Amino acid sequence: MKISYSWLKQFLDTDLKPEEISAILTSIGLEVESLERVQVVPGGLEGLVIGYVKERSQHPNADRLSITKVDVGTDEDLQIVCGAPNVAAGQKVVVATVGCTVHPTSGEPFKINKSKIRGEVSEGMICAEDEIGLGKSHDGIMVLPEDAPIGTEAKEFFNLQDDFLFEIGLTPNRADAASHLGVARDIAAYLQIDIKKPVVDSFKVAEETSAIEVIMEDAVAAPRYSGITISGIEVKESPNWLKEKLAVIGVRAINNIVDVTNYVLHDLGQPLHAFDADEIKGNKVIVKKCAEGTLFKTLDEVERKLSADDLMICNAQEPMCIAGVFGGITSGVKATTKNIFLESAYFNPVSVRKTAKRHGLKTDSSFRFERGTDPEITVYALKRAALLIQEVAGGTISSPIFDHYPQPNPYFEVDLSLDRVNKIIGQVIPDEEIISIIKSLGITVVKADNRLLQLQVPSYKVDVTREIDVIEEVLRIYGYDNIDIPGKVNASLNYSSKPDKEAVQHTIADLLSSNGYFEILSNSLTKKSFTLDEEKAVNILNPLSSDLDVMRQSLLYSGLEAIAYNSNRKQADLKFYEFGKTYFLEEEKYQENNCLAIFVTGKTPANWQNAAKEYSFYQIKATVDAIIQKLNVANLISEDLKDSEFAYGITYKKGQKTLVRFGAVENAALKKADVDKAVFAAIFNWDLIFTIIRNNKITYQEISKFPAVKRDLSMLLNADISFEQLKKIALKTDKKLLKAVDVFDVYQGDKLPEGKKSYALSFVLQDEEQTLTDKQIDAVMQKLIVNFEKEIGAEIRK
Repeated sequence: MKISYSWLKQFLDTDLKPEEISAILTSIGLEVESLERVQVVPGGLEGLVIGYVKERSQHPNADRLSITKVDVGTDEDLQIVCGAPNVAAGQKVVVATVGCTVHPTSGEPFKINKSKIRGEVSEGMICAEDEIGLGKSHDGIMVLPEDAPIGTEAKEFFNLQDDFLFEIGLTPNRADAASHLGVARDIAAYLQIDIKKPVVDSFKVAEETSAIEVIMEDAVAAPRYSGITISGIEVKESPNWLKEKLAVIGVRAINNIVDVTNYVLHDLGQPLHAFDADEIKGNKVIVKKCAEGTLFKTLDEVERKLSADDLMICNAQEPMCIAGVFGGITSGVKATTKNIFLESAYFNPVSVRKTAKRHGLKTDSSFRFERGTDPEITVYALKRAALLIQEVAGGTISSPIFDHYPQPNPYFEVDLSLDRVNKIIGQVIPDEEIISIIKSLGITVVKADNRLLQLQVPSYKVDVTREIDVIEEVLRIYGYDNIDIPGKVNASLNYSSKPDKEAVQHTIADLLSSNGYFEILSNSLTKKSFTLDEEKAVNILNPLSSDLDVMRQSLLYSGLEAIAYNSNRKQADLKFYEFGKTYFLEEEKYQENNCLAIFVTGKTPANWQNAAKEYSFYQIKATVDAIIQKLNVANLISEDLKDSEFAYGITYKKGQKTLVRFGAVENAALKKADVDKAVFAAIFNWDLIFTIIRNNKITYQEISKFPAVKRDLSMLLNADISFEQLKKIALKTDKKLLKAVDVFDVYQGDKLPEGKKSYALSFVLQDEEQTLTDKQIDAVMQKLIVNFEKEIGAEIRK
């Protein structure tokens, strides 16, 4: 949410600098995410001065150009070539001097240089209003009043003051702070000063000539509805002060009527809507719900089908506006509008939220209504807006205020124990200070009895309805930083179940991160085309969009979408992992499964020793094996992977249950996610991990003092023999000295007999009690050769 410093000061009598205000806001819970200086006019008119045209003569080489002598308050006059038809001697003008940059209303900024124009020197530029961002007119140069002081900076002459913009990270519960008034209330409470609210005492009805009948058919969705008619207005461009206020907070000026409603919205937090009164058929405003499927074209020219649950503002024949959300294309204020009906209402937050979500509409009004506005401010905001409209558009108030408010509820009744305040906060705060903070927040102390306060909380504090909420408000204003850290900390023993799931997850996350993987976190909602089994899909009843209409059944597509996103931004070499859940509907019961997904694509990093090379199946296998080793999972069964998501790969099983699937992602899956390169992935059943390691016991042993020995063996064998078979034979051959078996090369091609492949294995041997001799090593290797030849018919290559 954007808040203007100068606008804020309209409510506060303080000389605090923007940086000081920023620190206060953050300390009381309205975190300032950024603070920046804003120039109302781009460039701030820097380098522009007021000049006096002393002479004007015809350019000798151009009929439409003039040569002028301009006094800008320096020792020497400037010669400026000017093409404006209205330039004349004796004028006070705005001059852009050499070296400054001007920012036109349209187009790119440009720098003023000393130059020759048709052979004559020009030392600056006499400016039109659109050339310096002060307007849109280009009929000629700006001619200033005769009393404009020569040499004065244009910024000073036009009284341009830089503003400061606070970007506040507003949390959903702080609807009361969604305006300049709301933010000012919090600052005033912190500073213990009063708020200066705009005065509306001058509001009065001129004559009752244009009353529009308001009919309330749904008072549940619209607990309060106020309105008034203003006649004889002139729709035109807003005055500069209004356009500048809105421009600072990023709101585009439209016309004086709409700009006033936007101004009051950001000023007081109360959304308003102005209808063209002459377009209200039957001279009736009806607040009701329309029939299911009713067509309605909104301001964005989109025709929408209404739900029977959408609250609408209608005339006698048709809907005009989606209440609290968006206006219709025909009933709004136009350039020809002369009379308006101005609406100020309190709509049910749940109703607005559902309607906005249903139609995919997010507006400044719906943002506030769905969080809860103040029902007590509707009439005040209406008067404030009416007076501003009279100021900028003329007209007369031609009807009394219609105000439907059958069940006023201006306060929340809350009991507060002062002792509980101190207990919750953990520090004793003087009673008088607690009461002072409570009153400064606009909360009324109705009764104080034996350290128990009866409070009335104003309706604009929609999130303060319980005792604990009031305590939070007290602490927020008192200051979290003012709470002392105790010298003694008490703790209780917590007997948690083993293994600690978070600790295990952090261990594996650290392992992956230290090996160059980046953790990703993706949405559990995904598109239906990524569903593996539609019969088991968990569908969203009211999806935000067609791309988020089902709960994911696999983490594969989440990772592929992240790869596609990064690849499209020139990040080709990627290593990701994600801990997440998948969702299924089985036998009318919802199931959540915890998974770990790992992805690699692109090339390995290059260095001075090794060139970059494409990631392959063996990178993902090495990662999977490292995780399994880290978790101390043993006795896994390895099988070829047969899966619709993978082109090829391996499955590790524990008994009959699949622990992990890994390999090359199938091309059809890549195409669905718009990935155009090879991706290798692994999907762990993370729930099964904890079932397996629950009974693991950690044992420690001293690192061997004796060196390990590595031997290699190359063999020719049948193509259907897997590494897992070779590993089992090797480990069965020698259980004492053989510590590890790895494959470092596999070849299968036309240089080998058909149906054969070449395997190169490495063996690590080590004795825990002595240094191995060549005789011992050769004996083990000979046993391995014999068993390989005997059990799988291997031919040892020498």
